[in-house]
Amino acid sequence: MGENEIGDFLTYLAVKRKVATSTQNQALSAIVFLYREVIQRELGEFENLVRAKRPSRLPVVFTTKEMKNVLIQLEGNNWLIGHLLYGAGLRIMECVRLRVKDVDFDYKQVIIRNGKGNVDRVTMLPNIITDNLKLHLEKVKLLHGRDLKEEFGAVYMPYALERKYKNAKPIQWDAHDFMRFISC
Repeated sequence: MGENEIGDFLTYLAVKRKVATSTQNQALSAIVFLYREVIQRELGEFENLVRAKRPSRLPVVFTTKEMKNVLIQLEGNNWLIGHLLYGAGLRIMECVRLRVKDVDFDYKQVIIRNGKGNVDRVTMLPNIITDNLKLHLEKVKLLHGRDLKEEFGAVYMPYALERKYKNAKPIQWDAHDFMRFISC
């Protein structure tokens, strides 16, 4: 292929496939590398190349004041979720999938399992939510106990655990074990 065909291909990526600028640049770099290093031929300029468009809008981030205005309007579970998202830097699905065992009150940290990029990470547990989170866990524990008595209580089991452990049942805690956990 010559410069015209390569230019047509790169234009096709931008116009028909609507790829991002970085994708088109990566394709151009790969082609230039192929020609220069493997084929050992220099390519000319691509004068009629249509470039992919850069996004016209920038991402919007709340100011600290704007975020505080949002958080003070939240109540109950929404308050906890909002403070975990903002104070601990959790993404929404990380917050939804957060498990009790991944909250460490002693070290004031939260372990995020299988976050973005399927990577585990540790983040801080904001002081402002510690007491409310303990109360929430107490209420949820009582509700879970009631559900178990009524033969409900199914929980999200990651990956293939549900298939692997077909008869898996949630752990039954007595009140003493739970209060010892909560008092951490």
